[in-house]
Amino acid sequence: MLNKKQIEYCLDVFEEMFPHAECELNHSNPFDLLIAVVLSAQCTDALVNKVTKDLFKKYRTPEDYLAVPLEELEQDIRSIGLYRNKAKNIRKLSQTLLDKFDGEVPRTKEQLESLAGVGRKTANVVASVAFEEPAIAVDTHVERVSKRLGICRWKDSVLEVEKTLMRKIPKERWSETHHRMIFFGRYHCKAQRPNCEECKLLEICREGKKRMRKR
Repeated sequence: MLNKKQIEYCLDVFEEMFPHAECELNHSNPFDLLIAVVLSAQCTDALVNKVTKDLFKKYRTPEDYLAVPLEELEQDIRSIGLYRNKAKNIRKLSQTLLDKFDGEVPRTKEQLESLAGVGRKTANVVASVAFEEPAIAVDTHVERVSKRLGICRWKDSVLEVEKTLMRKIPKERWSETHHRMIFFGRYHCKAQRPNCEECKLLEICREGKKRMRKR
């Protein structure tokens, strides 16, 4: 497992490589972001952005999503995986926003998690990006990078990874590190072909060393 000094070095390398990393889901307000993150489950940000380009022109408020038949909303997001379930959740969360939050996206993670289709990761993303609340949302990239480097244990659950990162990373760096780890995993430490030979973290990366020995 990496020690505190090694983890700090990792954070510095992430910052050096991806200083301007940010949420890649296109949105112009917290509500659009919420919808985009719900749509992004088991789906690429690029595909979500392709769909929301037109979706966000047609639907601007919770009322808009409730004003059309479910089947029409399903067709509007049909190219996205699990579109039927996501359409139902979007309508449910839209109704909840109107019933309990005056049509506004709530700011706390607990309130966000009360919405249909919104789990811990989605709540963390919305709280962090929309409301600048310190958070670390653990997606597949963050989990993979954390375990490969040895910041977390291979057997850790997603929740355990999140708690470990929150404990080992300074709170003021949570949100920026979340985005940089996503970029690091998406564009450098890829699932299938990680760029180990050119990685500045190779010397402290247990997985990288193992992979290089096999080459």
